[in-house]
Amino acid sequence: MAKGLDVGTMNIICSEREDEDVVFTQQRNAFLELESGDLTKTMLDSANVLYIEKDGQIYVLGEDAFRFATIFGKGARRPMKRGIISPEEKDAIPMIQLIVERVLGEPNYRNEVLCISSPANPIDLDINTLYHKKMMEALAGRMHYETSVIDEGLAVVYSELGSSSFTGLGISIGAGLTNVTLAYLATPVMSFSIGRGGDWIDEQVSSTTGLSKEHVCATKESGFKMGLGSEVEFGSPEGALSIYYDALMTYLIKNLNRRLAEITPPKVEFPVALAGGSATPNGFLRMFEKKLRDAKLQIDISNVKRAKDPLYSVARGCLIAARTQEGEDVNSGGGGSGSGSGSGSGSGSVKTTEEKKA
Repeated sequence: MAKGLDVGTMNIICSEREDEDVVFTQQRNAFLELESGDLTKTMLDSANVLYIEKDGQIYVLGEDAFRFATIFGKGARRPMKRGIISPEEKDAIPMIQLIVERVLGEPNYRNEVLCISSPANPIDLDINTLYHKKMMEALAGRMHYETSVIDEGLAVVYSELGSSSFTGLGISIGAGLTNVTLAYLATPVMSFSIGRGGDWIDEQVSSTTGLSKEHVCATKESGFKMGLGSEVEFGSPEGALSIYYDALMTYLIKNLNRRLAEITPPKVEFPVALAGGSATPNGFLRMFEKKLRDAKLQIDISNVKRAKDPLYSVARGCLIAARTQEGEDVNSGGGGSGSGSGSGSGSGSVKTTEEKKA
């Protein structure tokens, strides 16, 4: 047994094996503070909302925080910003701890191996990820897990590129950052991140259109009715989203090529795997592949694909790393998900936490 944990700016996702399936437990990485009162607690209980009481306050956690933020006209608070623990949020660490505890649950046995995702250091922001990594290890270690950490991009390689002997380019386009890892035979050759992701797109579209970031995010997560690259109405949120998705891709590929010029990669063809919640809109793969091939990268690209389940790819890759660390055969079982030999990922199923309060 082993577990994987994707600690993302928008979602925290645990992955583990249950018989022949990989099961994911997910919660939004957000919370909302409310005044404590009998009526409020009764309302939250009747709606089966996940919350805790602390110091005379009620903290609504996870997906419910976004839902109730709209009801109460308040903004949901985010424990993480730009891929790491937010230095601007005083309650960040205790809230992340609570969400992680709900998602992970107790280990199946003491010192069960847990592999946690972490962003690589961004090349365009004055941010170091070391503190974030150590805090995530400490939080899980307190729960008696044996923890290790891998870069998000490498987790995508593990999850999606088993058929190429874990050689290729793994790209995770998350909310806070976009992470990139070039790997050869499961070994990172280059890893970096950029300070643009889904949140950056939401912020730019919001400032351009005057719509709230929550409205923009909801439009984006619906997958667009027409999809990226399609004709859209001038001035519409879909049009603005297409413009800033294009800008994000251009910026990512420019920095990728710049970093490739600084290394000497092996002379092989590299497949590319795209993952992350911000890679889900219709038309994303087509637009990105065209830009990638037009850029004439300093490596040869064999094919470009998007993960079957982009949101769960990093968590699945972390699970594969954890199982390997425990000495399990990652090739056995699971029925395969099209990610190739060696992924051991299975078809997967999804469940969400249901606890209401601590």
